[in-house]
Amino acid sequence: TKSKYRCSSVSAISLTMRQPEASAPSLANANPASLEYADPGTTAYAHPAVSIVSPHFCSPQPVDIAIVRKGLIITDGKYEVSDVNGNVIFKVKRDDLSLLARMILLDTAGYPIISLRKKFLSAHERWQVFRGDSTETRDLIFSATRSSMFQFKTKLDIFLANNIAEKAPDFKIKGSWFERSCVIYGGNSSTIVAQMHKKRTVESVLFGEDKFMVTVYPGIDSAFIIALIVIFDKINIK
Repeated sequence: TKSKYRCSSVSAISLTMRQPEASAPSLANANPASLEYADPGTTAYAHPAVSIVSPHFCSPQPVDIAIVRKGLIITDGKYEVSDVNGNVIFKVKRDDLSLLARMILLDTAGYPIISLRKKFLSAHERWQVFRGDSTETRDLIFSATRSSMFQFKTKLDIFLANNIAEKAPDFKIKGSWFERSCVIYGGNSSTIVAQMHKKRTVESVLFGEDKFMVTVYPGIDSAFIIALIVIFDKINIK
């Protein structure tokens, strides 16, 4: 099934071609001059929009969203994504028809935007993300994997599909699962593109729900960030 969400070309990242090319540019090698810093070392703004899943999910303003993992049984849990007003904007559910560990990000109409699949027999626990509900190589958008096999704090490397050599990550996640917080960076730089922390609520205590508050910085693809937070969560709760 083909997704209705398509990416447009941007200065640092281009995902319009169906087949990745080794020579395609990546954020890891982007010119730092293409990024505008409001507060160096703390906050960075992408310019123009960094569209990974679709430019439809990029905003010129910071976006605050809540991701709630629902359900007492973690392995069967579903995720619900809402805006600051509590309106549901996405849902993430497990694909019950798949024999693989697979999650699907859906829009409010139930249309599959991207699918997340754990790749078995990978040394550093790799997850792959595809367009729509596809698992075909030609529809691969990006992969996320642990930076090293043994970690005290979680560090993930994210490689876009066109970064075939994977010599440098296009994005990185650094976080503490004990503190339920993480920061997402562009490449190996100090450019922050999103941050997450856990919010403790009555529901989280009584009903086994974890609520993650996420700030997505201007110009960054929210659907992409949601996928990364879900992967961060899944890797740590196994």
